[in-house]
Amino acid sequence: MARLSFDAGVFTARVVLERSTETPDGQGGVSRTYVALGSAWARIEPVSAGRFATADTDAMRVTHRIWLRNRDDLASGMRLRKGARLFDIRTFRDPDESRRYVVCDCEEMER
Repeated sequence: MARLSFDAGVFTARVVLERSTETPDGQGGVSRTYVALGSAWARIEPVSAGRFATADTDAMRVTHRIWLRNRDDLASGMRLRKGARLFDIRTFRDPDESRRYVVCDCEEMER
C-alpha cells in the first residue's frame, strides 16, 4: 500500500477531542457530559449532506471525513469540537497502516 503524504499546511482546523462521561442522575438514568482530552490540528473534508425529519423538527445531517495525525487514545463514543460545531466520531482508521494519520468518519448534526 502506498504511503500517504500531506503538506503540513492542509491541517488547518484546530479541534478538541472530547470523551463522554456518564454520571447517575439519581432517578435510574444517567447524565452525559463531555471532557476535553486535548487539541489537535485537523483536515476537515465534507462528504455528504441530507435532510431528515424527527418528531418535532426538520434537521440536516452532514457527514465529514476528519484527518488527524496518529493518536492512540481514540475510542467509540468520542467527538471532535471545532468552536460551536460538534462532530460525533462514527468510525476511525489508519488509511495506509503507517501509523502516521488517522481518518475519522464523523457526523455533524445541524438544527
